[in-house]
Amino acid sequence: MPTVFQGYRAIASGWSHWMPVLGLGFLWVRPLALGSAGIILASVVLAGCVLVAVHHAEVVAHRVGEPFGTLILAVAVTIIEASLILSMMLSGSANPALPRDTVFAAIMLILNGLVGACLLVGGVRHREQRFVLEGVNAALCVLAAMATLVLVLPSFTVGAALPGYSRSQLAFIALVSTTLYATFVFVQTIRHRDYFLPEGTGDLHSDAHAVPPSNRRAARSLALLLIALVSVILLAKTLSHPLEAAVATAALPRALVGMVIAALVLMPESLAALRAARRNRLQTSLNLALGSALATIGLTIPTVAVAALIMDWPLSLGLDAKGITLLALSLIVAVLSFGTGRTTILQGAVHLVVLAAYVFAMIVP
Repeated sequence: MPTVFQGYRAIASGWSHWMPVLGLGFLWVRPLALGSAGIILASVVLAGCVLVAVHHAEVVAHRVGEPFGTLILAVAVTIIEASLILSMMLSGSANPALPRDTVFAAIMLILNGLVGACLLVGGVRHREQRFVLEGVNAALCVLAAMATLVLVLPSFTVGAALPGYSRSQLAFIALVSTTLYATFVFVQTIRHRDYFLPEGTGDLHSDAHAVPPSNRRAARSLALLLIALVSVILLAKTLSHPLEAAVATAALPRALVGMVIAALVLMPESLAALRAARRNRLQTSLNLALGSALATIGLTIPTVAVAALIMDWPLSLGLDAKGITLLALSLIVAVLSFGTGRTTILQGAVHLVVLAAYVFAMIVP
C-alpha cells in the first residue's frame, strides 16, 4: 500500500513535466472527433498546460533574474501567437481583419483586464503598491506610439482598398515597429535595466530571495515552457473552429473570435502576473503585462506584415471610430493610473470597467 501511495505521489509531483507532453500527444487523438466530450477534455488539458507554463516560466525567471525572465515569457508567447495567426491565414479560414482584431484584443485585455486585475488583487491584499515610474512610463510611451501607428493611422491613409496600408506603407510600419521594440528591449535589459527591477521585497511568502535553480533545471524548464506554450497554442487553434461555429450560430461579431484567441494565448502571462501582484511584486506584474503588449505589436505585426507582402494577402489594420475611442481611453487611463508610482484598488476598478465597456460594445454594437 505505501508503494502504491508513493507512486501516485511521484506522478502528482511530476505533473509539470508530463503535462506539456500530454498536451502535444492529445492532439494526435483529434479531440474534435470525440464530440462534446473531446472539447471538454481539450479544455481541461489546455488549462493544465497553462498552469505548467506559468510554473516553468517562474523557474526560468528566477534563474536569469529580472527583467530577463519576464522578457523570455513575453517573447515566447508572442512568437507562438504570430505563428497561430499565420497558420489560420494560411488555412484560408481567417478574414483580413483577424490580425487587427487579435492584436487590438490583446492590447485591451492586457492594458485593462490584466493590469486592472493585478492592481485590484494587489490593492486588496496590500492596500497600496509601488513600482518604478521610469520603467512604466518608458513602456507606455512606446506602446502609445506603436498602437497609434499600427491600429489608428491606417484608418486615415489613402491608396489601400481596405482600411489599412499600401505595400510600401506596410513595409515601413513593420520596420518602425521592429525598431521601436528592439530599442525598448535594449533599454529594458542593458541601458536602463534598473528602471525595470522590482522595488519591493514582497511578503513573507515570496520566493524572491530563494536560492536560484541550477542551470540544468532552468534549461529543462525552458524546454518544457516552450513545449507547454506550443501545446496551448495548438489546443487553442483546435478549439477555435467550434468557437467560430458557436459565434456564427449566436450571430455575434467575428471580432469576438480574435478576443478569445488573444485571451487564451495570454493566459500563462496573466496567471504569472497575478501571482506576482499578490506577492506585492507589482513591478514584475507590470513588466509582464506591458512587455506582452509591446511584444504583441512589435513582433506579431511585422511578422504578419512580411507574410502579407510575400503572399499578397489583404490586411485590414485600421480601427473604426469606436475602437479608436476605446484605445485612446485605455492609454489615457493607463497614463493617469501610473502617474504617481503608487496604485490602489481604485485604478484597478477603473481599468476593469473600461474592459467591460470594450467587451459590451463588441457584443452589443
